[in-house]
Amino acid sequence: MSTRTAVITGASSGIGAATARRLAAEGYRVVLTARREDRIEALAAELTAAGHEAVAYELDVTDRAAVTVFGAFLDDFPAVDVLVNNAGGALGTETVATADPTDWRAMYEVNVLGTLNVTQALLPRLRTAPDGGTVLIVSSTAGLTTYEGGGGYVAAKHGAHVMAETLRLELCGEPVRVVEIAPGMVKTEGFAVTRFRGDEEKAAAVYAGVAEPLTAEDIADTIAWAVTRPPHVNVDLLVVRPRAQAANHKVHRES
Repeated sequence: MSTRTAVITGASSGIGAATARRLAAEGYRVVLTARREDRIEALAAELTAAGHEAVAYELDVTDRAAVTVFGAFLDDFPAVDVLVNNAGGALGTETVATADPTDWRAMYEVNVLGTLNVTQALLPRLRTAPDGGTVLIVSSTAGLTTYEGGGGYVAAKHGAHVMAETLRLELCGEPVRVVEIAPGMVKTEGFAVTRFRGDEEKAAAVYAGVAEPLTAEDIADTIAWAVTRPPHVNVDLLVVRPRAQAANHKVHRES
């Protein structure tokens, strides 16, 4: 039986699902949360069949009351050692002048307040983890650099970035690490499609000509490396981009 427990939000696909597989392989009991219950149930069954411990729990991180109930559910676990705040996403590419405030609010709710809700609910357990707890926030290079057409998402990811920085300051001296992983261009099954509201042609154009964008497994590998460092080692911020991307606006595309 696993003695370490990792909670992963947004675990139904992409980076979250890949992280669940990787941390399970590292010996963690993984608790998978997401809104799509069928997806996390299937992933939990896959991991269990492979000899790992996995629990699926349907959760909308923007529902604070539901997150509180989830926190109480975790009281039955011996410890919570790692929290991977992965739930997030982008909506639209409109300019600031034309953006729909509803989209901005939705992005802020999941990327910032969702992360806040789960972190607050789990901090008491993370503080008492035998070897110290780890709060990991999956942000984005959008949280470090602005670009046109990304105002709402950029603002939300800047919020996530600042939350990580602030929490690290506030927990200084306590046995809890705060790690931020900021991916650049990652090609996953749904991120760009969601951003372009189901337009698969526009979504595909994001990666056109890029020989090797990052994969969900690349980010999961980075997350696993960060959380398995010795307890006294804190990876404050790790920016991960494909070799073809030098900056958000500088991408090499082959003809």
